[in-house]
Amino acid sequence: MKGPDPFANATKQVDDACDILGISDPGTREYLAMPDKVLRVKIPVRMDDGSIRVFTGFRSQHNNDRGPYKGGIRYFDPAGGVEYMEREVMALSSWMTWKCAIVGVPLGGGKGAIYVNPKKEKLSDGEMERLTRGFAYRISEIIGPEKDIPAPDVYTTGREMAQIADTFGKMHGSSHTPGVITGKPIPVGGSEARGVATGLGAAYTVREAAKSMKMSLKGAKVVLQGFGNASTFAGEYLESMGAKVIAASDSKGSVMVPSGAKVSKLLEFKKKKGSVAGFPGGKKISTEELLTAKCDVLVPGALENQITAKIAQKLRCRIIAEAANGPTLPEADPIIYKKEIMVVPDILANSGGVCISYLEWVQNNMGYYWPFDEVAKKMETNITAGFRDVLALSKKHKVDMRRAAMVLAVERVLEAFKHRGIWP
Repeated sequence: MKGPDPFANATKQVDDACDILGISDPGTREYLAMPDKVLRVKIPVRMDDGSIRVFTGFRSQHNNDRGPYKGGIRYFDPAGGVEYMEREVMALSSWMTWKCAIVGVPLGGGKGAIYVNPKKEKLSDGEMERLTRGFAYRISEIIGPEKDIPAPDVYTTGREMAQIADTFGKMHGSSHTPGVITGKPIPVGGSEARGVATGLGAAYTVREAAKSMKMSLKGAKVVLQGFGNASTFAGEYLESMGAKVIAASDSKGSVMVPSGAKVSKLLEFKKKKGSVAGFPGGKKISTEELLTAKCDVLVPGALENQITAKIAQKLRCRIIAEAANGPTLPEADPIIYKKEIMVVPDILANSGGVCISYLEWVQNNMGYYWPFDEVAKKMETNITAGFRDVLALSKKHKVDMRRAAMVLAVERVLEAFKHRGIWP
């Protein structure tokens, strides 16, 4: 396998929490770490040229002690190949379990993926739809409004979610089953605030972190790694709180703008040129220079394994808000903690998405929908309460925020497990 094993990283985080909580029983630790089920499927698709191509897909269901499995579906091609993707999906489903528990959402953890990169391969709309519906058909036996509720992730959108919901509904004799999936377009049962949820939630956690440090966000310098949905909305909402973005990156390059750049202008430039690299008045920099730039807030919002021990030694920020999943390697955590950098871990910083997904699912099930402000306020309540609970445990156990978040999550899942017991 190429690169660090993401599931080994996820398991280590569980073990660290168990150490703090004094959980020594090997069986309990294994129960907490291992997924309940990992489904691997082949998806044959008739391509536009008439040929047949077989894709590989996964759905990992980690834990449902607190409620149905919940988690995104990504279309991606990690460098480690199909075998790496399986381990990645297992890890991501684990992090979803803990994410839901931290913010008090009564759901468990799941994750799905297809080994394909539609951005690079330029799949047509027809090919994408046949692939999506084929995957929905093959995982339909294990998903459902009371079983497992998927959502969008890397390179999937509301369109794919609507197609999955439509496929599932027709397979089960109904034309309208919106609660089977979240992240849908508004006309087919989606929720207001879903599009901005991850970035808005990350901004809320940065605000709470700054408060706890007695740090003003007015004029605070922000660096955004990965100029996708999560980072851009985090940047926009932090701007509205008085901060300014001084650097940003996407898959094609990084740029430093010391005087600050409006996120809207960066987005406008990227739309025209295909990348933030080359932004007027900016300086081209490397990924390492971006991550280690002197700033107040660093938002890693790209992919996993970005902040290594080497990078951690050079960090010059005050707050890290992990908008991406698993951007920091375990080897880097003790270095960052020693440098007294406040880390808002991924399972808290990017939990806005699952908070809104939960609220979308609730609205689908009751057939009544709230306006944007009400949905955003409900999410804010969950995510800020989660931050305060994690911070309190961090101080109580004298550990970093990541370990404290895992301690909180493991405690809450174990509490549900003890009430439910083992059967059969």
